[in-house]
Amino acid sequence: MDENKQENTEKAINPLLKMALELGPPILFFILYIRIQDDVFTIGDIEYTGFIFATIIFVPILLASIAALWFLTGKLSRMQIFTAVMVILFGALTAWFNDPRFFKMKTTLVYGFFTVILGIGLLQKKSYLAYVLSEAMPMQHEGWMILTKRLTILFASLAIANEIIWRNMSESTWVTIETFIFPVVMFVFLWVQIMMLQKYMDLDED
Repeated sequence: MDENKQENTEKAINPLLKMALELGPPILFFILYIRIQDDVFTIGDIEYTGFIFATIIFVPILLASIAALWFLTGKLSRMQIFTAVMVILFGALTAWFNDPRFFKMKTTLVYGFFTVILGIGLLQKKSYLAYVLSEAMPMQHEGWMILTKRLTILFASLAIANEIIWRNMSESTWVTIETFIFPVVMFVFLWVQIMMLQKYMDLDED
């Protein structure tokens, strides 16, 4: 039993290295896109815009970073696995149909998926968020329900915002917001919520 527990425990990793592996791929995608956004690339007899070419390059970069995290920590979160699947799927659709809309819609579908999943849990008076994060952040059930409700609203808002942005704004604006603004909004939101829900935290647990 103890051996199994030990195997499932995430190995220690330098926080800066972990941050670089998690944030590196989208930042590299942004830098690559900015450099080649006006270029056209021909592969075979098919011409690809800079955005689609950057997307094609982004997929293996992201998978390499996830593989490195798996190798270094011995564990992958459900979020990382889901992200890898969505990026591969919509990256492939973007390249196959030579249509950037697939990759832009990916963000809407990811946020929409989380909205639906968390919403179903709320209807059942459960927090699927607790199922994923309870080990890292011990908290009472009431606190998890509050956080889940608020996060469901945030995910729904981000899904709607993504649709409005990519359909009505320039491609470079969407890339900038997708790379920097959405993650910052998510980070600030979670940080504020954790501060607000301190009274529900099980601080006496290890």
